[in-house]
Amino acid sequence: MIRKILIANRGEITCRIIRTCREMGIATVAVYSDADVRALHVELADEAIHLGGSAAKESYLNIEKVVAAAKRSGADAVHPGYGFLAENAAFAQAVIEAGLIFIGPSPAAIEAMGSKRGAKLMLKGIPTVPGYMGEDQSDARLIAEAEKVGYPVMVKASAGGGGKGMRQVNVPDEMPAALETARREALQAFGDDTLILERVVRNPRHIEVQIFGDQLGNVIALGERECTIQRRHQKIVEETPSTALTPELRARMFEAACSIGSQLGYTSAGTVEFLVDDAKNFYFMEMNTRLQVEHPITEETTGFDLVRWQIMVAEGHPLPDMDVYPAGHAIEVRIYAEDPANEFLPSTGKILCWREPDEVRVDAGVRSGDEVSIYYDPMVAKIIAYGEHRAGAIRRLDYALSQLQLLGLRNNISFLRRVLMHPQHLAGEITTAFIAQHPELLIEDSLVPPVALIALALARGETQDTGLQQHWRNNAFRPQREVFRQGERDYEVLLTPQGAGRYNVQVAGQQHNVELIERDACVMSIVVDGHRQRVTVVAGEADKWWLHVDGLGYSAMFTWESPLPEAGRSLAAEGSLHAPMPGQVRAVYVEVGQNVQSGDTLMILEAMKMEHRIKAPYAGVVAALHFSVGQQVQADSVLLEVRPA
Repeated sequence: MIRKILIANRGEITCRIIRTCREMGIATVAVYSDADVRALHVELADEAIHLGGSAAKESYLNIEKVVAAAKRSGADAVHPGYGFLAENAAFAQAVIEAGLIFIGPSPAAIEAMGSKRGAKLMLKGIPTVPGYMGEDQSDARLIAEAEKVGYPVMVKASAGGGGKGMRQVNVPDEMPAALETARREALQAFGDDTLILERVVRNPRHIEVQIFGDQLGNVIALGERECTIQRRHQKIVEETPSTALTPELRARMFEAACSIGSQLGYTSAGTVEFLVDDAKNFYFMEMNTRLQVEHPITEETTGFDLVRWQIMVAEGHPLPDMDVYPAGHAIEVRIYAEDPANEFLPSTGKILCWREPDEVRVDAGVRSGDEVSIYYDPMVAKIIAYGEHRAGAIRRLDYALSQLQLLGLRNNISFLRRVLMHPQHLAGEITTAFIAQHPELLIEDSLVPPVALIALALARGETQDTGLQQHWRNNAFRPQREVFRQGERDYEVLLTPQGAGRYNVQVAGQQHNVELIERDACVMSIVVDGHRQRVTVVAGEADKWWLHVDGLGYSAMFTWESPLPEAGRSLAAEGSLHAPMPGQVRAVYVEVGQNVQSGDTLMILEAMKMEHRIKAPYAGVVAALHFSVGQQVQADSVLLEVRPA
């Protein structure tokens, strides 16, 4: 009997596991790094043990420390969650050798599926994409094999997942650079730079099957999940059932997935991932030997708690003797602290306001006041909606996203709403290239509603030392002028008090009658020309302001601009290239005095598990280099300087 579980993870999945354990009467132990001292998962667990430094290799990826923490706490079992050590066979073996129960598949199964190359070679009767999986890893051999496979070709890390070490190569000239980058990413992420090649499947759908096995040899399929909407080869929208599958195709894919589980003698939760082409052929890609990020949509349509099942199977209980008939439709989106309009660049900093929507499932690992650091993945939550049919589920999810508030960090909430409501998505006509084919989805709505600017002006006035109300009492009918900047555009707001919470306000040359009904913390109820709305406004650092207009799903960051000229204000030196976020320099491709062309990659900065390329904005000469490989940089640091040619 399992009475106490150590969860070897962080964030929303750890919070999710803790809640299931509580329902089962099982005590929980969290682990944490320096960066997560005050994290939500640490607070929710019954106990928590510090592992070490903020970097994952010093804490969450340190097998010896995690196992020692489990033994110290008196835990009976270890649950790996997903990510970090979840698919590490050596970790599973270390847990077992320590006399503890590993809640997951056997080390042998993890090792067998840990290599894309090895998995495809060992499985029998499973269709795979044509490609190269040989032992000769030289550039010359890989380039020659790519010619045989035919361009475009996909370069993949054999030990990889989540888009790491993965590149699509369209022409032969791109191959050497793609191999170099894929190897470096694979070695950094997985400690293994072995690569495989696959023919690019035209107009593919990414569809996975959730399987479950017990210790008695039973393996069942719990339905499929459509994971086709992706950015950087990472899923952002998942739903079940898929609009691409016919009953006959679904049955064949389930049969193949269960066959893989049976061949492995698989226990616990596992996910078999397939590509489906436009001719309805399916190909095995890989198997994830763990719980998936998107598992909640399977739970919503089956009514099963997969974490509970994992624990029960680990205790030796058989799977329930029942037929599985998923009902209804469920859809999930991943909430990231990132900027879709800027190549999905991750955002770091403090969450000033986090408010969850009602009536849908929210799996979150954050709250107001938490920090999103550079050390871990920028995903902060998942929002899951269920409906009797697909249209109803999408509508509920879109409304939930309009109510979700994540202020203080750039995020992908508005972007996700645009994806959900795109006509092709609504029609179920999608491929893995959907985001690339619709660049208009990356463009934020530039229209700022007057109520947003009015709320900003009112909120900022109340933060002044003298107090806005005092100022207005002493200056009856004298307008208060506020100027805010969003991007490259300035907005001027003139407020003239009329008494009793009423104001005459001029925005963009238009006059408005305004009444402030109530103010509760950072939420205002404002009536503008007879239209009452709630607006959340919070102040950040350096006169930055964030807001959310209730019901519109609108959020943005504004900077207050002094209405008066500022002496000594200057622009950054021409040609200086700044770090977009804190990180570590992974590669430098130029030296001082070198000529470069517009678009050349000058440097690679790694942050939040991803590489960011610093490119030349124009043709010129490298005038200065301020950092070298291995050095840490802070956000907005000048990395190097390019003098125009």
